[in-house]
Amino acid sequence: MKALLNSLNEPETALVRETETAELARLDEDDLADLHTRIRRARDKYSKQYRRTASARVEEHGGRGKARPKNQRNARKAEVFEDALARVSWHLAKAARHAASELKAERIAAANPSRTLPAQPGAPEPESMTPRTTARRRPTSADPALNRRHAATRAKGARRQARRDSR
Repeated sequence: MKALLNSLNEPETALVRETETAELARLDEDDLADLHTRIRRARDKYSKQYRRTASARVEEHGGRGKARPKNQRNARKAEVFEDALARVSWHLAKAARHAASELKAERIAAANPSRTLPAQPGAPEPESMTPRTTARRRPTSADPALNRRHAATRAKGARRQARRDSR
């Protein structure tokens, strides 16, 4: 892997260096999105080169698998950029979640200035809540038995209503 990194040209090496954890930690969401785009373009470039070169050699070697040893550099470069893309994607998702939670907190604070938000998610509700506060929606459940029970209840109500309507 190190030999391949040494074989990258200077712009490619600089691009891979930008994906180190210390570098990524300094970037904001917009910068991460720009870096993500640049890394994805580099990965796509080498993936396309690999596929095109391999498909051109199919006739000569009898298959892409047999042509692969002649084309490993492009495949490995694509893999290097794929790993870099994964790192950037993870940091971008983390930054996006953080920005979304900040925006949500701002919207909630703007909508209800008298309410103070808990410091951490999952923290107990503040005592200043009033009975007029809207009730939270019931969490959806992935429990099949619960879903079946709710469906049975709705069906029973529909049958009861159909009997009344038929009178």
